[in-house]
Amino acid sequence: MPQQKDIVKIAIQMPGAYPQLIQLDQKKPLSAVIKEVCDGWNLPGPDNYALQYADGVQTYITESNRLDIKNGCILRLTKAPGRCAEDLYKGIQSTDSGVRCDSLKELASVSTDVTFAQEFISRDGHLLLVKIVEDSNESNAIMTHTLTGFMELMDHGIVSWENLSCVFIKKIASFVNAKSTDVSIQQVSLDILESMVLSSHSLFLQVKQEVTMERLIAHLQVTNPQIQTKAMALLMALLQTAGDSDRQDMFAFLNKKNLRQYIYKNIIHSSGSVQDEMAHYLYVLQSVTLNHLEPRMRTPLDSYNQEQREILHSLRQTAFETESENSLSHERRRSLCAKEFKKLGFSNNSNPGQDLVRTPPGLLALDTMYYFAARYPDAYSRFVLENSSREDKHECPFAKSSIQLTLILCEILRIGEPPSETRSDYHPIFFSQDRLMEELFCVCIQLLNKTWKEMRATQEDFDKVMQVVREQITRTLSTKPTSLELFKNKVNALNYSEILKLRQTERLHQEETLALPVLELKERLKPELLELIRQQRLNRLCQGTMFKKISSRRRQDKLWYCRLSPNHKMLHYGDAEEETDNPPIETLQDKIPVADIKGLLTGKDCPHMKENKGKQNKEVLDLAFSITYDVEEDSLNFIAPSRTDFCLWTDGLSVLLGREMSSESMRSELEILLSMEIKLRLLDLENVPIPECAPVIPKPPSNYNFCYDFSQTEQ
Repeated sequence: MPQQKDIVKIAIQMPGAYPQLIQLDQKKPLSAVIKEVCDGWNLPGPDNYALQYADGVQTYITESNRLDIKNGCILRLTKAPGRCAEDLYKGIQSTDSGVRCDSLKELASVSTDVTFAQEFISRDGHLLLVKIVEDSNESNAIMTHTLTGFMELMDHGIVSWENLSCVFIKKIASFVNAKSTDVSIQQVSLDILESMVLSSHSLFLQVKQEVTMERLIAHLQVTNPQIQTKAMALLMALLQTAGDSDRQDMFAFLNKKNLRQYIYKNIIHSSGSVQDEMAHYLYVLQSVTLNHLEPRMRTPLDSYNQEQREILHSLRQTAFETESENSLSHERRRSLCAKEFKKLGFSNNSNPGQDLVRTPPGLLALDTMYYFAARYPDAYSRFVLENSSREDKHECPFAKSSIQLTLILCEILRIGEPPSETRSDYHPIFFSQDRLMEELFCVCIQLLNKTWKEMRATQEDFDKVMQVVREQITRTLSTKPTSLELFKNKVNALNYSEILKLRQTERLHQEETLALPVLELKERLKPELLELIRQQRLNRLCQGTMFKKISSRRRQDKLWYCRLSPNHKMLHYGDAEEETDNPPIETLQDKIPVADIKGLLTGKDCPHMKENKGKQNKEVLDLAFSITYDVEEDSLNFIAPSRTDFCLWTDGLSVLLGREMSSESMRSELEILLSMEIKLRLLDLENVPIPECAPVIPKPPSNYNFCYDFSQTEQ
């Protein structure tokens, strides 16, 4: 008796017959199930039949995938894959072109199923298709079905692409190269060539030899989006599979006559937009092209390389036109070079090459600096000389900034990262600008200098400035500028004040979009936490504080102590000795009933501040407070030892008077407590046991030899 979980209720169809509703026993062999179905329709030869999904992808049911069948599935009784493969194999060889065409059309459809593909290939059916292509005597319709069926069969990976003959490869390439070939044939041929290129380097070389770049570019000019996409896919496969030498040749060809710009504009013009698949290929083209900079980015500067040293010195000589150095002594020339390299912003001015040892950005930083100096010498000289004349703490170091900016651009453009299979976030500016990395650097290094001045930055603000510049670049690129000029205008308009406004707007928006329950929780917690702060303030007043008495001659006289009684009804105060930390309440002879306190004054409103008007400095004013009692003429005057004590006492006295606490210390503590409490409340503590009492504090260690003594390094 089969268990209930092994039974699946399904329907089975067959053309010209009523469906059968059966309970499929997953433990029973599939051949036995098929025999029962055939017996239900009185069909002989159950070995000639198989089950297949009736809807969606019509996959054959096999012992390996039968467990995927769910309750309510509709299956179809059809020819067994072996019988189907045999019939199609014979039909393809028929002398009747109509039979051949129908057989190949059906083959293209059923070849998506791996079970059928195995049966057909086991009969060398794929070689039959290869022969049809090589002979090339069939109509366009038959050839399209042949190529489609062949591509579907090869996609299963049962047969290696490398087994194909040179004649076959040449024939497929001829379909792509021909100007008047049927569009459907060209589309499938491009698919086949892409798979060949991606399968092995030897096939890449054959395809590269047979299909010219000019022809691929021509396919990108057509109005058919499918041909455009397939041609772009083949172009990307060639670029990704090529070795360094071949890739450089292809880059040179693409850069020739601005073909990258032409490709992009033509695709946009023909389709009106970039579809997801084409957007991915544009991203891959951008990624593969920019990645040719990776070797420079990964290579550190070699101080013994004469060419690299000459480039470094050319940067210095371009910025500072000095008298002939040959007439100077060795020491004088060395001192001059070090001074000028320091003005250029190198950290190691005696050996500036050390600044370029870090990788990334390595030699790429040297390349970008040299490109800027050579391409825009006036802007380069203006940058360096302008900062050389500033105060030391406000100068923007050109070399240090350039090295960090190059690294930022590498990260933004993802140089050195292999193309992702899913990304499609290309930059349109890439397709309108040769040497994008270098030109972006030239714009952004001038932007950096502008932002540095707007922020009134010093050397300590270097990292902060670089963060702002990164944000300016990423925000501008996210708007998808289509040209360098448009990027330049937008990024310069996004000045530091605009960045601050955007940050503030986004921060407010983020706060506004906080979940309503969290905001409600915050408001509900606030009274409880305010009461906690009130109790802390009153406890602090009960502990008391030592205050200083200031004479009219502004000379420290003596100390006095003030504290609140435990029942919060009396304020006790009196003179105290300096050695006394916490005098008992009984020793404080004077007292004021809390009920008699009328008001709390602070700062310049205090009587003892008015008496010495104009003589008190701001520090004393910020620490002064007074309480008035009985009549307004009587007051007890305080000068707090610190701002913290001032906040504690003014808050505590406000609580005693029934007023709201208003000190900055209270606001800060409330915010900290609210933040901590909300985080604790939002913790997922389900099924987490919380102990009733605090854990036992472990005993101190026997020694503290594991502690690091930082004073040793300071000395």
